[in-house]
Amino acid sequence: MKHNLLIVESPAKAKTIKKFLGNGYDVIASNGHVRDLPKSNMGVDVEHDFEPKYITIRGKGDLIADLKKAVKKADMVYLATDPDREGEAISWHLAQLLKLEPGKFRRVTFNEITKNAIQNAMKQARDIDMELVDAQQARRVLDRLVGYQISPVLWAKVKSGLSAGRVQSVALKIIADRENEINAFVPEEYWYIDAELSGKKASEKFTARLTGKTGAKDDTKFSLRSKDDVDKVYKAIKNASFTISDIRNGERRRKAPLPFTTSTLQQEASKQLGFSPAKTMQVAQQLYEGVDVEGHGTIGLITYLRTDSTRISQEADTAVRTYISEKYGKKYEGAPTVVKNSNKKIQDAHEAIRPSYVDIDPAQLKESLSRDQLRLYKLIWQRFVASRMEQAVYDTISVKLDAAGYCFSSSSSKLKFDGFLSVYKTEEESPEGENGQGSQNNKDLGWITEKTALKCDDIKSEQHFTQPPAHFNEGSLVKALEEMGIGRPSTYAPTISTIVSRHYVAKENKNLYMTELGEAVNGIMCDAFPEIVDVNFTATMENLLDGIEEGDIQWKIVIRNFYPDLEKAVEAANKDLEKVKIRDEVTDIICENCGRNMVIKYGPHGKFLACPGFPECRNTKPLLEKTGQKCPKCKTGDVLIMKTKKGRRFYGCSNHPDCDFVSWQKPAE
Repeated sequence: MKHNLLIVESPAKAKTIKKFLGNGYDVIASNGHVRDLPKSNMGVDVEHDFEPKYITIRGKGDLIADLKKAVKKADMVYLATDPDREGEAISWHLAQLLKLEPGKFRRVTFNEITKNAIQNAMKQARDIDMELVDAQQARRVLDRLVGYQISPVLWAKVKSGLSAGRVQSVALKIIADRENEINAFVPEEYWYIDAELSGKKASEKFTARLTGKTGAKDDTKFSLRSKDDVDKVYKAIKNASFTISDIRNGERRRKAPLPFTTSTLQQEASKQLGFSPAKTMQVAQQLYEGVDVEGHGTIGLITYLRTDSTRISQEADTAVRTYISEKYGKKYEGAPTVVKNSNKKIQDAHEAIRPSYVDIDPAQLKESLSRDQLRLYKLIWQRFVASRMEQAVYDTISVKLDAAGYCFSSSSSKLKFDGFLSVYKTEEESPEGENGQGSQNNKDLGWITEKTALKCDDIKSEQHFTQPPAHFNEGSLVKALEEMGIGRPSTYAPTISTIVSRHYVAKENKNLYMTELGEAVNGIMCDAFPEIVDVNFTATMENLLDGIEEGDIQWKIVIRNFYPDLEKAVEAANKDLEKVKIRDEVTDIICENCGRNMVIKYGPHGKFLACPGFPECRNTKPLLEKTGQKCPKCKTGDVLIMKTKKGRRFYGCSNHPDCDFVSWQKPAE
């Protein structure tokens, strides 16, 4: 009997796949990468056409020995790493390291870990796609050149231990630009005038908002910028009668959402579940590789998680439509979905993120999944099912009123058919007619006719000021990176994690803020390496990497064209830039040893307090941050964020030792 070996990346995936392949296969995990560029040096031979110098990853000797033994016993080796550039590169490295002979190994890819997908993938085994491998090599070499050439500049000019990255530096600049926009923002005053109106019955009440002058062609030019403007209108309308000038009945439809891509999943998980992009990807990876489900064994619950496609396979489309018809009724099944083909095969390389088995609904998994796994699976399942459902339909009424030559308007909308909303609900869309100048939205205006007599109960004015752009949070930053073409699905989470862990950006109340260190690093990057942090340049570089994957360009040509300008910029920066002094953040906490104000420092486990008198005074202590909540036990102390010696976060009371409250979980508000 023929003996086959299948190599995957993770033990969880190996366990899931093993049961689909039978006795003729051994399934072994490589535990991710087996070769990489060295950490101790750049690992790119600039003098010899940028040839990368790969080494075996330290600590993998025993694993590689086991892989080599398994290869000797096998008649055929199948390399089944992830179906993307990085996965293709891992397969290539495995083939190189294990010295696999042509004809004795094949590459297999699958978008989901189900029996059908695995068996179909085995039938379509192929050679390694060197264009994919070269695109990944180009990315790694570009990132190495940038990181290992520019980081020493930051060490010399700012402080040791800093890093620069091709994508992270652009992300940092995007955040810095938003901060500058917010700081430069000058608020403008504006006012609303609302009339509270009623009909004959007690239930017949609604609010209408002033939108302009009656008969004006362009209401957008009308605005109330001061109390004087408000008083002028108020004098004109305070005793005026309100008459209905126009009633329009209509219908508004909300389209079903598309299934998730990596970017949209990270955004929605951030918004609805409070997950960071890194946590979203970690939990999604667990769902993809396989979870032990009662009654099913170990199965992969979702399709591949790194994708920018919204395409769904015909088989999955048929399955979900059948499920919708049987569970909700035929009228809930949406019209056939037309997906425009992208010109780039990269954009459509995989399916969207969806459940592998649509008939396994979240309710069946309560006992099998952790809380986080269940919440994320539920989000993915609901979004996918909703994407194949009918639109939601609202009946709308828009009313315009006249009062002493001024136009007021109001609107209402009523859900007529819930469609996809029966499965998937997000924040409600603004009702039709509600906008910046604001016609008021009310529950139901169906009782109003053109002859309805109205009484004005009150006129209210309200002062407002225009608001600056919002600070980025992790979800909105992912959206911005995607829209600008910066990075790819696999890079969003690690990029954000890097700039936060390097303390270039601080995360407070879910928002991202520049630190003084981040401002210094961004300033140097903008002054000395403007091309690296240029959004258009970085997006163009991503397109070149796509071109390598498509076979349109050789990968070393991209490197050859890029490196000379980088080399000149590094030389100029080392020569011309002045050293930047980063001051430590001073606190009002006094050092009990020498009386100085202690400062905030950063260590392996985050912030701590240190005496600025080092080395004369070496006093340090934990920095106890407040959560903004009172202790649930004593009711008077503040709940503080504390850390164990190993850096694990826990919560305690500021009144310790008088109050012994302590918890691993953050207390609810």
